[in-house]
Amino acid sequence: MRTKRIALLLLALPLLNGAFAADYYSLQDGVIVRTAQGKVRLKVINDKIIRVSTTPSTDFPKDTSLVVLPTKTIPKFTLTEDNGNVCIATSEIKAIVADHTGEVTFFDKFGKKLLQENQNGRTFTPITVEGVDGYSVQQTFKSLYDDEGIYGLGQHQANEFNYKGKNEELFQYNTKVSVPFVVSTHNYGLLWDSYSLCRWGHPDDYKQLGDVFKLYDKNGKTGVLTGTYCAADGTTLVRDESVLYFEHLIRGDLNHVINLPQNFNFMNSYITFEGEIEANESGEFEFILYYSGYQTIYIGGKKVVDTRWRTAWNPNSYKFSVNFKKGEKVPVKIEWKPNGGVAYCGLRTYPPTDPSVKKQMSWWGEMQNMIDYYFIYGGNMDEVISGYRTLTGKSPIMPKWAMGYWQSREKYNTCEEVLSTVAEFRRRNIPLDNIVIDWLHWPENAWGSHEFDPVRFPRPKQMVDSIHGMNAHVMVSVWPKFYATTEHFKEFDRNGWMYQGAIRDSIKDWVGPGYLGSFYDAYDTNARKLFWNQINDHYMPLGIDAWWMDASEPNIRDCTDIQYRKDLTTPTALGPSTQYFNAYALMNAEAIYNGQRGVDPNKRVFLLTRSGFSGLQRYSTATWSGDIATRWEDMEAQITAGLNFAVSGIPYWTMDIGGFCVEDRYVEAQKKYNETFEENEDLKEWRELNTRWYQFGAFAPLFRAHGQWPFREVYNIAPEQHPAYKSIVGYTRLRYRMMPYIYSLAGKTYFDDYTIMRPMVMDFTNDIHTRNLKDQYMFGSAFLVAPVYKYGVRERDVYFPENELWYDFYTGKSISGGQTLCVEAPYERIPLFIRSGSIIPMGEEIQYATEETKEPLTILVYAGKDGNFTLYEDEGTNYNYEKELYSNIPMIYKDKTRTLTIGNRTGFFKGMKKDRHFNIVIIDAANPIADAYLLKGKTVKYNGNSISIKL
Repeated sequence: MRTKRIALLLLALPLLNGAFAADYYSLQDGVIVRTAQGKVRLKVINDKIIRVSTTPSTDFPKDTSLVVLPTKTIPKFTLTEDNGNVCIATSEIKAIVADHTGEVTFFDKFGKKLLQENQNGRTFTPITVEGVDGYSVQQTFKSLYDDEGIYGLGQHQANEFNYKGKNEELFQYNTKVSVPFVVSTHNYGLLWDSYSLCRWGHPDDYKQLGDVFKLYDKNGKTGVLTGTYCAADGTTLVRDESVLYFEHLIRGDLNHVINLPQNFNFMNSYITFEGEIEANESGEFEFILYYSGYQTIYIGGKKVVDTRWRTAWNPNSYKFSVNFKKGEKVPVKIEWKPNGGVAYCGLRTYPPTDPSVKKQMSWWGEMQNMIDYYFIYGGNMDEVISGYRTLTGKSPIMPKWAMGYWQSREKYNTCEEVLSTVAEFRRRNIPLDNIVIDWLHWPENAWGSHEFDPVRFPRPKQMVDSIHGMNAHVMVSVWPKFYATTEHFKEFDRNGWMYQGAIRDSIKDWVGPGYLGSFYDAYDTNARKLFWNQINDHYMPLGIDAWWMDASEPNIRDCTDIQYRKDLTTPTALGPSTQYFNAYALMNAEAIYNGQRGVDPNKRVFLLTRSGFSGLQRYSTATWSGDIATRWEDMEAQITAGLNFAVSGIPYWTMDIGGFCVEDRYVEAQKKYNETFEENEDLKEWRELNTRWYQFGAFAPLFRAHGQWPFREVYNIAPEQHPAYKSIVGYTRLRYRMMPYIYSLAGKTYFDDYTIMRPMVMDFTNDIHTRNLKDQYMFGSAFLVAPVYKYGVRERDVYFPENELWYDFYTGKSISGGQTLCVEAPYERIPLFIRSGSIIPMGEEIQYATEETKEPLTILVYAGKDGNFTLYEDEGTNYNYEKELYSNIPMIYKDKTRTLTIGNRTGFFKGMKKDRHFNIVIIDAANPIADAYLLKGKTVKYNGNSISIKL
């Protein structure tokens, strides 16, 4: 056996002409290996990150990325060749390329295998779109560990958490945000650098039922199911259904859905699809339900999907699986109650997949120049996410006021509505930091003008000044959408920067009589500059504080098929939309972030966007979960949506507390209450739903209510003496007491690449029980949060991770870890627990985040384990922290000696309190303390020099 070892130092590396073997040659930052299928290139980014690119072509395409930032340094590494394998190694990891077949295997420095490509696990299928050549690609990896947990992929609404063995289609749409990045419990992550439609898991789309099952209608006729359509007026239509695929509008027809009868009135109708299905093999079949209105599914006489609801114009998907036996006829029935004139429904399936194949990691991309991914190693999940941000950019510190409460509704229609809302919060002493002015604050026929309607908002500058005078901030909705009659549209259009598909097809929106318009091409550098310049000319002089980037998928038309969505947004400045389908929100965010920092460089940027992509965090951008429904199952789904989005490397996430799209029964209940002041059962449920959702929302990275009517201000939800009102206001006030803790976490997101909203598996990775624990989470390192997401529930199970001592936040009573307990969850209270060793700074009640607080600052110390926390402070609204103008006060607790050390303060900033007073309260198992944050403990003075306090 011939073994050759060459140690390569950076500057001593030979270039391409320095190849030292016929099958591979060195680069300054890596190696290229020739295989029978093409070339494999490994580039070392740093000690923990290696980029892998493969192509069947002679040469690699031009090295560009929309997501990954340019590398400034090249680390040291070694390159060896041993028995036909090529190994590249850093101080932390190594990657081995099989010389003849080209599959790559990754190891940590101790030799543990972390990830391995399948032999012959990559495929390239040539594709040409609009004259541009590329490949549809697939890359598969072996399943090395059955107990592995995999998380990320952005924000999806099917209430799935651990993506090991799961399938997910990655595209952008209202309520769905796709980020092609995952983190594994085995200390690695993978960033898939593709902007096209992608699929995780199965590379093909779900199949129609008739392609997988043999279908029988109610009378035994083969090949179809029976569809029975009963209109509200009693008219009945019965027909054969060969497919249950009614998932998008017919192209060119905005009033009818594909495959549904066109002469039927769907409003308040009742529809069933029923018969029998027969599998041609035994095993677990996976299904995806596409639903609007109310839908329930029965298979084999059992209800397999409880009734779910979505508003007619914004359907949702839900996944489930059922086991079948080969050759056995099984009854199936779908009950559907549409509540709109246009309605959507669909049921498709995957046949059984071999379990060993199902557990493998698989990525498919519709159109790429090559396979391109980044392997990221870390000692824990936080370090992996830090590696992701090393590649894609740091997450700036949001303005401090953004950590407070945001009040919004679908839209405030007048200046008076806006100002009176802020004033009412101040009158009631309910904390508030931001009021949101949503869509249609412009004249009805002038979408994209960036002008306030002079009739309804006659003096917008005065309005903004008044909001600021009440110590609040204002965010406006700015879409990348423009009506064709506006000067802004024409300015884009003259330069060729406006998507023409909607104009060509005469697509009008839903406002008034319907107006013709389209979206600008955010992939064009100069178009992005123009977009900002228009905003700068119209909104910046008013003093607007933040930007709401709605419909940034982009969503030119609701409920169209994906191909039509691509047709409406092509070509982009970079190429066909097929290739650049998913990254629009990233490009659009760059326009605002760089634009504002260019004209007002010391005012922190804040963006809220309905879509997102890898790298979004570097543009000071948060994402919300879109136009979700006012349903308990939708609230539950937000937990997994938010947790996976956080693990996708983008730390700031929020949701419409209470849900955006409202069920008719809640609307009618509120109307009746306004007339009679009687709380019927539906209104009772509405108030409880909002209460539970606010409790959950107080422990999200951003705390924000929004939605359609009924109005979402707490005093419009319930009267002052109602438990809903008391609970909502109570948790809002608690959020503000927690501001020193929350803002310190915000500082960590920048300096330490921290994640605020944390799946339990992040902090307790070695506890196998956390792998699939999806309905509780950590808020920072201290708080275990267990939302209640079912109506009428007054208790729930909570798992307390092993090797920890836990405390009930309200009573101070201790709980041993390693067990699941049923805990109390009264109406007014969310189950909340504190990890031993936690140090939590808590302030007094304040009305806005930057309000000057009185000393002393309370420091809660939870005994039972050593702990530490750093109190971070800065000026709150500018970028001076980038110039090292901030302070850190380290706090270390030693449990053995019951000593808290408040260390030497480091740093300085203008306005910093030099002398401090701290009220220290210790909570231990022997002496439970209820509501500890309200108590007076041991008060100490602190002048910036280290002190130790015996507790």
